[in-house]
Amino acid sequence: MPDRPLRADALRNRQRLLDAAVHTFSQAGAEVTLDRIAKEAGVGIGTLYRHFPTREALIEAAYRNELAKLCDAVPELLAALPAEAAVRAWMDRFVDYLATKRGMADALRLAIASGANPYAHSRDRLLAALGDLLAAGAAAGTVRADVAPADVLAGLSGVSLVAGEPDQRAQAGRLLDLLMDGLRHRPA
Repeated sequence: MPDRPLRADALRNRQRLLDAAVHTFSQAGAEVTLDRIAKEAGVGIGTLYRHFPTREALIEAAYRNELAKLCDAVPELLAALPAEAAVRAWMDRFVDYLATKRGMADALRLAIASGANPYAHSRDRLLAALGDLLAAGAAAGTVRADVAPADVLAGLSGVSLVAGEPDQRAQAGRLLDLLMDGLRHRPA
């Protein structure tokens, strides 16, 4: 049978399952029951298995969904904010994304042990998203044009290490402001 697009209600259920999986794996660990995830999503276990036939498939899809939310936010941010502000807003989202990834670490290790590779193409997607933001800022004349997305990504990754604990979020924000200050274009 050819693949058909999901109905709107099936798409909503899938998204609720992905959101519940991220939350539950982050809070309760990799061994949480799939029944608990289905209940948190407000669907039956059969619905979960229709979308994700294995625990590993759910873990991988949940991680990739978080990555997609982050990367796919770039056009929306650039449409809603000046380029420099869009870069800074994306930085906050990146820190949240890495905090979620850390919270799901045990579950992601379980998926990797089964042969899945949830990280395939992650770096490429992140570099492309960040590259688009930096290019928009450079075109607007507010962000330096001589900064490589990979260097900014490395800086963001370092800052996100600080943001692992809720009481350190304020420090992470200050560090992101410092990083952003270093990215600002300064006329010669």
